[in-house]
Amino acid sequence: MTPPTPAAPFATCDLCDTHKNDSSGRFRVLPPVFKPFGAVARFCGPVVTVKCFEDNSLVKAAVDGSGLLETPAGRVPAVLVVDGGASLRRALLGGNLGAAAAKNGWAGVVIDGCVRDVAELAQCQVGIRALAAMPLPTEKRGEGQRDVAVQIQGVWVYPGDWLYADEDGILVMPAPLQA
Repeated sequence: MTPPTPAAPFATCDLCDTHKNDSSGRFRVLPPVFKPFGAVARFCGPVVTVKCFEDNSLVKAAVDGSGLLETPAGRVPAVLVVDGGASLRRALLGGNLGAAAAKNGWAGVVIDGCVRDVAELAQCQVGIRALAAMPLPTEKRGEGQRDVAVQIQGVWVYPGDWLYADEDGILVMPAPLQA
């Protein structure tokens, strides 16, 4: 399944130009430490969060389910934001989970941690951003939390926020862009 394109075209640079003087904390830009791994360079959608550390049980559960969320604008592809504690010791997403995310309609996955199976992820029709590649898998302990506020590289991200990612960066805001 190929996710629908965003309702409103966007460029993160243009959004930053528009919101550069926002002091409310509602417009947030993630630090430029994330590398692209999926076949989709530009993606956006409402945020679903997972918080886990070196255990991808909840990441698997999320991407194995539908990535489409009901919003006032209709059903839209969501973005899974994973607070992996910035661990560089274990990969939270690999080729099988990347393929599941694409098949189940997720717009993207942003991981404050690592991925593996980089060649396979590059073929997945989903946006994927992570800190680095690490071939070592996680242990499956069933630990973590879903749909909680997470801190990604020092930036708060809340379930239901809207995430926009393109070749220039990743940003988060509380509501979708208006077409």
